[in-house]
Amino acid sequence: MKYVYQFNEGSKELKDLLGGKGANLAEMTKIGLPVPQGFTITTQACNDYHQVNRGLTGDMLEQILSGIDNFEELTGKKFGDNMNPLFVSVRSGAAISMPGMMDTILNLGLNDETVDALARKTNSAQFAYASYARFIEMYANVVCKVPKYLFDVILRRYAKDYNEITLEQLLDLISDYKLLFIEETGLVFPRDPLEQCKNAIKAVFDSWNNERAVIYRRLNDIPNDLGTAVTVQEMVFGNLGKTSGTGVLFTRNPATGENDIYGEYLIDAQGEDVVAGIRTPNEISTLKDVMPTIFDELIKTAKMLENYYRDIQDIEFTIEDKKLFLLQTRNGKRTPFVGVKIAVDMVEEGLITEEEAIMRIKPESLNQILFPTFTKETLKNAKRIGLGLPASPGCVSGQICLNPKEINKYEESILVTLETTPEDIEAMHCSSGILTCRGGMTSHAAVVARGMGKSCITGSHDVEIDLSAQKVRIGSIEFNEGDSISIDGSTGKIYQGVVKASSSGFSTEFTKFMDMVDKHRTTEVRTNVDSAKDLEKAIMLGAQGIGLCRTEHMFFMEERINHIREMIISSSTKERKIALDKLKNYQKSDFIDIFKTLDGRPLNVRLLDAPLHEFLPREELEKQKVASSLNVSINIIEKRIQELHEFNPMLGHRGCRLAITYPEIYKMQANAIIEAAIEVQKQGIDVNLEVMLPLIIDLKEFQVLKVDLEKIFFTKIEESGIKIDYKFGTMIEMVRGCLLADEIATEADYFSFGTNDLTQVTFGFSRDDSVKYTDEYLKKGILEYDPFKSIDRKGVGALIETACQLGRETKPELKIGICGEHGGDPKSIKLFSELGFDYVSCSPFRIPTARLTLAQLELEK
Repeated sequence: MKYVYQFNEGSKELKDLLGGKGANLAEMTKIGLPVPQGFTITTQACNDYHQVNRGLTGDMLEQILSGIDNFEELTGKKFGDNMNPLFVSVRSGAAISMPGMMDTILNLGLNDETVDALARKTNSAQFAYASYARFIEMYANVVCKVPKYLFDVILRRYAKDYNEITLEQLLDLISDYKLLFIEETGLVFPRDPLEQCKNAIKAVFDSWNNERAVIYRRLNDIPNDLGTAVTVQEMVFGNLGKTSGTGVLFTRNPATGENDIYGEYLIDAQGEDVVAGIRTPNEISTLKDVMPTIFDELIKTAKMLENYYRDIQDIEFTIEDKKLFLLQTRNGKRTPFVGVKIAVDMVEEGLITEEEAIMRIKPESLNQILFPTFTKETLKNAKRIGLGLPASPGCVSGQICLNPKEINKYEESILVTLETTPEDIEAMHCSSGILTCRGGMTSHAAVVARGMGKSCITGSHDVEIDLSAQKVRIGSIEFNEGDSISIDGSTGKIYQGVVKASSSGFSTEFTKFMDMVDKHRTTEVRTNVDSAKDLEKAIMLGAQGIGLCRTEHMFFMEERINHIREMIISSSTKERKIALDKLKNYQKSDFIDIFKTLDGRPLNVRLLDAPLHEFLPREELEKQKVASSLNVSINIIEKRIQELHEFNPMLGHRGCRLAITYPEIYKMQANAIIEAAIEVQKQGIDVNLEVMLPLIIDLKEFQVLKVDLEKIFFTKIEESGIKIDYKFGTMIEMVRGCLLADEIATEADYFSFGTNDLTQVTFGFSRDDSVKYTDEYLKKGILEYDPFKSIDRKGVGALIETACQLGRETKPELKIGICGEHGGDPKSIKLFSELGFDYVSCSPFRIPTARLTLAQLELEK
């Protein structure tokens, strides 16, 4: 097994083995760019390391030592040499970028002897000993888990940071650091660079399973078995004085997508200073005035890399005494909005194809595409109190939260902090927005927020935090934790109190992108809506019809609820019909509006599904109001509530069971639907009608209901003289319905899977209560994911597959769709596509996700 690759042995095609960092360093070496020498230990080594209880095998060690020998030969330097010592960085790098989630060690190879050699080489003892102090701190923290704050406490006895400390103080500081190391570990700080290197490699492998990395993988759906590679690379120093520096450069603006160089740098600094947000950096364009030759070389190289990789590049660079070195390039993180813009721009520039553009966007990221904005109207009365760097777009209002561990204290929290660290990953995910005092637009907070689609402002000097008092001063105003503020991550502006935000609408690029998407998919995408108003929004988002119209949702409006309550408390069929006649006019009016808005697109109507008790009041005061409005005693209301009470309504008197018991309910709905259809068709608007019977478990059950409903349709259509096409189908959501699908298909024109209920009855989990235990199932590995978010392939998926096979054996042309919320989930859509579904249906804002997922699946085929 080959575990170690020199940079000149690898390539970008070996990304899974060398990680993104290692593969790109190898590729840049191959094309002749100024990359410091090094080698990469593979992701396979990481996985094997964990399989042997966190140990470097003899084969691994032998190859690592051989790699170091080769390294020394290439550089002419040697680990631990007193005259020309080798210093390296040890960095993580998975195949999928996980910025800041795993560990890094810089300046490795320093000890009491080599530090003097570094001082002679750089002609700066100040620099050499500051680097040594940094190394002791970083090694102790990463390898031995000594808390960083203990070193900060010692450092502050001497100076604010390493840039303000004298040489004499540095010597004392290093002695104090070594004593702290002994106190915390019981060991003497290691002098042997080989020992340092082996321990650092093990620590980076271990960091694959640290808490923040595990959380990040869970949040971003990254497999746990990928492993991280480890890159060992010769150190170049950006902190050698005014002729040195370090920075991060994006080949396009990751916050807006504009085709402009974007980045930041610091003079006399190491790379971690920029990324960690310890110092607020300079805007990259000003480097032209400081080091014009370096600036020109950097810009030329950046554009070459973008053209080479055919994507926006995030480049880390260091300048060592007027010489440029590239430490990394990777595809730049970007918001979904910016990702779409860049993809469309690159297609129009001829850099990539439409198919490549489509495959680059994560379908689930489109849920965030319509970032809210503050309008001119709402900002008229808003008080701006501060300004920071616009790190990640979107506008949000929320309550100030100073403690990341308590981010869920408020319903809408804005995390306000000095700077974020990788440990804050879960808090960032749960927050509504992020505001930091330190850091630039390429700091940890900015990069992670953009990837999450969170509004974020960084580096605001207007924000001062007093943790002891739990207060924040923004500008001239003091806030307590819990007070409301608003932030605009697109402009960097901070406002007092709550500012109303509105949806930003589609960009031109988004519309172009979705047009590309629709060229490459064949499966229909419908929506789950119950009103013409929501339908308009869904059509704007690309809905090709309604896959689920829940008729019970039409009854809950104030002027209608009493009519259905009147029907429920009725003691005879005659009384029920009187109440239902009042409801019929509302239903008919609703369907007229929906048919008109659909303008010939299909409408799949699910007849009443909810159990009747859901329509009755729960609170005492509400019961009294209902009794009064219906002119009955409170005792009658109480009696009816008691009669309708069910131990488990999920398995109770609902759906088609209601229609078997009270056939007049579905008859009223059938009359309302067909009368609306006839009226609209007479106006010259096409009607495409599908009527769905929920909770069907048997062919005879379906037949009994269909006969009654079809008789109504036939009579009304005959009387009108208008031709209307309609279909009767069923919602497959019971296990028995799946297993008897071949029989049901003899009468049903189509199947639509109700995966929410099918998941409940298959698992025996209540969707509303499962949150109490599913987290533990996920943590313990009993479940891979929440089955209410992504379809359970082994159980629920097997039932769906069985139903599809049985149904199409009976009726090969049987139309099949999905209308549960899984219809908007990319993982679930993959299964439905494999099973040959004709359409998926989902809530309006998940429609773009479904469209893109289906296009990508077609392209993958």
